[in-house]
Amino acid sequence: MFVLFCRSLQVRYCVVLFLLVSTILFGGVSQAQVAQSPDFEALAQEWLRGAANSTQATVGGLRMEVKVGSLDSRLRLAPCGNVEPYLPSGSRLWGRTRIGLRCMDGVSRWNVSLPVTVSAFGNAWVIKGPVLTGAVITQDDVVEAEVNWAEESSPVIRERALWVGQIATRSLTTGQTLRQDMVKSAQVFQAGAHVRVVAQGPGFEVSSEAQALSAGVVGQVARVRMENGRVSSGVVLDTRTVKIAL
Repeated sequence: MFVLFCRSLQVRYCVVLFLLVSTILFGGVSQAQVAQSPDFEALAQEWLRGAANSTQATVGGLRMEVKVGSLDSRLRLAPCGNVEPYLPSGSRLWGRTRIGLRCMDGVSRWNVSLPVTVSAFGNAWVIKGPVLTGAVITQDDVVEAEVNWAEESSPVIRERALWVGQIATRSLTTGQTLRQDMVKSAQVFQAGAHVRVVAQGPGFEVSSEAQALSAGVVGQVARVRMENGRVSSGVVLDTRTVKIAL
């Protein structure tokens, strides 16, 4: 019908009319499709905000921030009426990670992932000067400051008693946050040393002398030989005390 109608017009008017009809029909559909295309980043941001609030309640005292990356621009996803964000198995909302987006209501079911960064700001102990490998960490080596706990995977050491007197496992530099993989317990006695053994049971406690059969590290198990020749194992409490539970 359009062709027959065009025959009654001059060629230039027919061309203009054809372009106008094409713009209305095809241009309008394209705009509608763009308008209906979901904003994946905004959807992920909203979901992450709720998840981060739950994480904040769990860790306590930390200020959570989330940043959402972009999907691969080469992806061509089919229209979907319901896109569901989720946390993939084995992942956690901490540091650089990814969340999943899956189509729950569409002609074609798809599942993609989106890069995100979760930060958790709070006070922690920070190295204020170079500390060599094997050096004993003291109060003078650190200062308290607000840092991003989620910047690395190793947990932050918050309690002073867990790092004072510990040994640096590697060279530490100014500005590093003190974390569990940076320290280890110091050896407090060697095999052959004379130690005091404390044995505890329901309602009683006895102590006696013994000889260490292995090196003693605070918080770890050491073997000792009692005065009667019996060999036992216990947890090292300090420079010369081993605790045995009965």
